[in-house]
Amino acid sequence: MSTVSDFVIDRIQQWGVTRVFGFPGDGIGEFDGALGKAERKGEGLKYIRPTHEEICALMATAHAKFTGEVGVCIATSSPGAFHMLNGLYDAKMDNQPVVAIVGQQGLASLGTFEQQENNLERTFADVACYVQTIVSPEQAQAVVDTAFRTARTRLAPAVIILPHDIQGMKMEDAGREHWVSRSSAVAPSIQITPPEDELKKAAAILNAGKKVAMIVGHGANGATDEVLKVAELTGAGIITALRGKQVVPSDVPHHTQQLGLLGSGPSLTMMKDCDTLLMLGTNYPYAEFLPKTGQARAIQVDLKPEQMGLRYPTEVNLWGDVKATLAALIPHLDTKTDLSFQRMLADAMHDWDQEEQAQAEVEYEKLNPRLVYHELNKRLPPQAIVTCDAGTTADWYGHHIRLRRGMMGDLSGRLATMLAAMPYATAAKFAYSERCVICTIGDGAFQMLGMNELITIKKYMKDWENPQFIILVLHNDDLEQVSWEMRTEDGNPLWDTSQDVESIDYAGYAELLGFKGIRLKKGDDVGAAWDEAFAHRGVTLIDAYVDKNVPPIPAHISRQYMLNTAKALLKGDPEEGSVIVDSAKALFTEGVERAKGILHIGQDKEGEKNN
Repeated sequence: MSTVSDFVIDRIQQWGVTRVFGFPGDGIGEFDGALGKAERKGEGLKYIRPTHEEICALMATAHAKFTGEVGVCIATSSPGAFHMLNGLYDAKMDNQPVVAIVGQQGLASLGTFEQQENNLERTFADVACYVQTIVSPEQAQAVVDTAFRTARTRLAPAVIILPHDIQGMKMEDAGREHWVSRSSAVAPSIQITPPEDELKKAAAILNAGKKVAMIVGHGANGATDEVLKVAELTGAGIITALRGKQVVPSDVPHHTQQLGLLGSGPSLTMMKDCDTLLMLGTNYPYAEFLPKTGQARAIQVDLKPEQMGLRYPTEVNLWGDVKATLAALIPHLDTKTDLSFQRMLADAMHDWDQEEQAQAEVEYEKLNPRLVYHELNKRLPPQAIVTCDAGTTADWYGHHIRLRRGMMGDLSGRLATMLAAMPYATAAKFAYSERCVICTIGDGAFQMLGMNELITIKKYMKDWENPQFIILVLHNDDLEQVSWEMRTEDGNPLWDTSQDVESIDYAGYAELLGFKGIRLKKGDDVGAAWDEAFAHRGVTLIDAYVDKNVPPIPAHISRQYMLNTAKALLKGDPEEGSVIVDSAKALFTEGVERAKGILHIGQDKEGEKNN
């Protein structure tokens, strides 16, 4: 007898799903039993069981990000369902298609205060683009198909709630009866292209622009060649959002990497000087770094129409897939002959890279975290996948990691939740087991749930084609990003009661599980540590004892940033001495390198005049 659970498992496979991330419990028990039965028959899904339901949801989100497929996570009723919320909000805020299947107590228990019975539809109403309880076998087909179709087209999580008694009921085919929907497991195309007249309007604006700037986000994934062609024709400089790093290869000279607090000086210059702005698949949230109102004519291309024209006043909004839209736009673009804007940005980026190297080479009381990332970047193998977390690892990832064509990288973007780097990296490894994956994470995030995932890795690594997996833990015994935010945003001194992270031997913990552990404390040893990790065909954890007071200096330091930091120090910051010394070193290095850059540009201009 085929049950509702059997049907749901078969149906999600029809939607192209081969791997799910789940954690069991009695509320989803009948469904789990059907998964086990299908596995024994060789017809099931690959079921990955990490150590926590939050990790399941984060892994499903990461799977969607790295593969473009729908991610699926499974959990039991109330406690398991609630644990998944953070990961589902990550999917919602980064526009990722995820379907969560959650258990529920039996139909007769709904609204009766039964153990583990809660109103899950109300719980998930905010995070999900579609949430529905299956209340009969005849309804199951339509609910499953609608969840997947909606998640795919709305680029958001959808939730299927499966009451325990429904899970084991005999499956009934959807008939022609009134109120019964007969649906299909067919995904609608999202390769949407705007109307021709709208494309021509956008082309006219780009053709008229003399200094065109592009901001490219993760929504442009898969459109690398089209993005580069548009930049070639329009003479545009290219900025990538932090989640868009992998879209544009780092060796493109006029690719100035990121913008804002984690961005480059040339990106800031581009925004100040541009007269035209093209935003592609990005909901870049920091409006203060975008051009002044009225400075630039702006165009936005996105599959999320509600997020267009939101950060900067746009003249044309093109609702469409970035790749398909650019392919249709390119024939309408003229070829610019004046590429001086691109050349200026390329020269500025060359100087910026020299400054970043100099910042990495500054010596502090403890190990410079910038140096650890700088040396990693030199050694990234082809096809590498790099993840980072929501703390200062995102700062150093943004400043020092340069993804070449074929490499991938990601993080929790708009939600910026801590600990995501580990489930992201593990999900990437399941999707691309032949690739080298590098997870970079702070000690605070690692202690949250990240350490647990070393257990997941140990459990599953035998299934990976290439067992190489590297974890970098920035070990500074401090929630460093929050410490700096307290100083620079609020003018408050470090409060060590809340900020201290209990120090443990992370390399030793990895060794307990049979992995390679490397303790890194000196700058002279950084290159050798990475060489050792990349030479090891297995799991390596680098426990890097880094200085916690290295300032994440943005490309432009605002007056308020400086005033707040000064206020924090005057209030008695316990790290006052180190903060002052370390900041002075960083600012001095920045000043010297920028002076060299100005001299370099001046010499180039003098040479052009003489020629």
